[in-house]
Amino acid sequence: MNPLLNKFETPFETAPFHLIKEEHFLPAIKEAIALGKSEIEAIKNNPEAPDFGNTIEALERSGALANKISTIFFNLNSAETNDKIQQLARDISPLLTEYGNDILLDQELFEKIKIVYQSKNTYDLTPEAATLLEKTYKSFVRNGANLNAEEKEKLREIDKRKAELALEFGEHLLKESNSYKMVISDENELEGLPEYIKEAAAMTAREKGEEGNWVITLDYPSYVPFMTYAKNRERREELFRVFSTRGFKNDENDNREIVKEIANLRFQRANLLGYKTHADFVLEERMAESPEKVKTFMTDMLNYAKPVAFKEVEEVTAYADKTEGLSNLQRWDFSYYSEKLKKEKFAIDDEILKPYFKLENVIEGVFKVANKLFGLSFKENKDIPVYHEEVIAYEVKDGSGDHLAVFYADFFPRKGKRAGAWMTSFRGQKKQDGEEQRPHVSIVCNFTKPTETKPSLLTFNEVTTLFHEFGHALHGMLANGTYESLSGTSVYWDFVELPSQVLENWAYEKECLDMFASHYETGEKIPEELIKKIKESSNFLGGYQTVRQISFGLLDMGWHSDDPTAITDVYQFETETIKETELFPVVEGSLSSCAFSHIFQGGYSSGYYSYKWAEVLDADAFDYFKEKGIFDKDTASLFEKHVLSAGGSEHPMLLYKRFRGKEPSIKPLLKRTGLIPLES
Repeated sequence: MNPLLNKFETPFETAPFHLIKEEHFLPAIKEAIALGKSEIEAIKNNPEAPDFGNTIEALERSGALANKISTIFFNLNSAETNDKIQQLARDISPLLTEYGNDILLDQELFEKIKIVYQSKNTYDLTPEAATLLEKTYKSFVRNGANLNAEEKEKLREIDKRKAELALEFGEHLLKESNSYKMVISDENELEGLPEYIKEAAAMTAREKGEEGNWVITLDYPSYVPFMTYAKNRERREELFRVFSTRGFKNDENDNREIVKEIANLRFQRANLLGYKTHADFVLEERMAESPEKVKTFMTDMLNYAKPVAFKEVEEVTAYADKTEGLSNLQRWDFSYYSEKLKKEKFAIDDEILKPYFKLENVIEGVFKVANKLFGLSFKENKDIPVYHEEVIAYEVKDGSGDHLAVFYADFFPRKGKRAGAWMTSFRGQKKQDGEEQRPHVSIVCNFTKPTETKPSLLTFNEVTTLFHEFGHALHGMLANGTYESLSGTSVYWDFVELPSQVLENWAYEKECLDMFASHYETGEKIPEELIKKIKESSNFLGGYQTVRQISFGLLDMGWHSDDPTAITDVYQFETETIKETELFPVVEGSLSSCAFSHIFQGGYSSGYYSYKWAEVLDADAFDYFKEKGIFDKDTASLFEKHVLSAGGSEHPMLLYKRFRGKEPSIKPLLKRTGLIPLES
């Protein structure tokens, strides 16, 4: 019996991870695809005239089983993978790509959709239903419905190959990350490292068969603290050079040919569909609308940020020279000396702050914020199956005490879990036939594990990461739409970061920190003086951080807003593309493109600018909260109604203006980042 094909007899019909085995996935996917195909045939064979219900809504509901199973599978491939699952991904991805393309390239089905679309003014559709119709019609056209048979076949080949390459790209990075270890046997080489990092490095050493030594890896919770605190410059340089050449070492994990091929396939696909470039194709369905607008936006930000960034680098360089006689500051020095300068300037660093941010307290903190703003409550439910013993499952209730969602939290690094932090859903939200399906939402992070002597204590950066991912989770949990494809985080890419980034603002406010930030040993609340310093230091390196983000955004646009066939040398191309954002001497051989998962494996191609774009929105939105009170119920209610619950039901600028009463202004972000004076 295959549990993936039966109704889930679990609390809230959550995924029965305790019953699912790897060998269940492929047969279940095949059966689900067959069912999905028969649902499509039923739409096509319906003798009645095509209308919104029997065509558009019927199509929206089709493939539900395939969607349910593949969602579980791909979430596991990110958070709990192994060789078997990776092999399955190589088998399953092309099947799903082909299934999706078969639907989108089905001429008979498209003709029915076209009839409904062309008579859309005769239907009395809700704004959400009108959006679904527009999105459905566009998705067919944008996927080749107007192409001839030969062109359609070409499109299928491109999509199949792209899916294979994206998987290969990610596997290369994971293999390289898993195989690298910097073994340290001399404790003197750990000078400057906080105790918790030493303990974690010793634990990693034990896991990797290096008992008695310390091991630093390329995982962020290992790499970032080492670069920030390790006094040993040679070791910092060694680690930096390995990290900054991921996917670019001329070995079996080299990604250069892969990124070129992905970019070329995207370009060919866009041309085939009548678009000038991949960026033109992508941005047609974004708030930003065109590559020109994106480039103008990024150039404007760069012009404000660059003078400030150069001053910041000069200040850190002068500090390194003054304290240690180091005048030729390199990239592998910057985190170390900027952290020391930050500590001196603000008498604050992660080591002072971390005792106040025990992971359990921070989780409690985000739950309290969700409760004060939106009335939500969270309760751990051990009856809900989880895919790894470290994952915690919660039942979430709304202000009336009714079931709202299931929330999974997966916080620690382990083998087979990709680096970074993300939010995902195991099940979306929808309303159908008088019933509502509530969502199952998950956040996955890689925080430092507790050790025998210390609980998991978060850096302030990790605190904001948790708030960020929880903001995405709220977008998923508070979803209140009719159609799953428009609910929750199914919004334009340059809008999707608003809920996550706006929530980060609460982590800087005394009123919020007082609710959860207390010393893990003494219970003492975080002192007001420290909160003041957190706020003061939040602008530290604001120019530098902005230039760094713009650098990634320009690199993304470089790959996707021109003809990439001219790119022969990836290194030369990248150096040229981001030269206006260089703040340091160029490190020969260091390259971002080959490890740029966001654009070559994730969904951010031609969309990396959206992080900054969403910052404009979030700074403007939080300005409104500050004006009214950060826990003001009316403002929270407006934000919930028009942003969090509305999903992609209407154009995001419309939704934002309903919440805010006006279009967003860039000024609050420039002030918050210290790029213009507060009083301007």
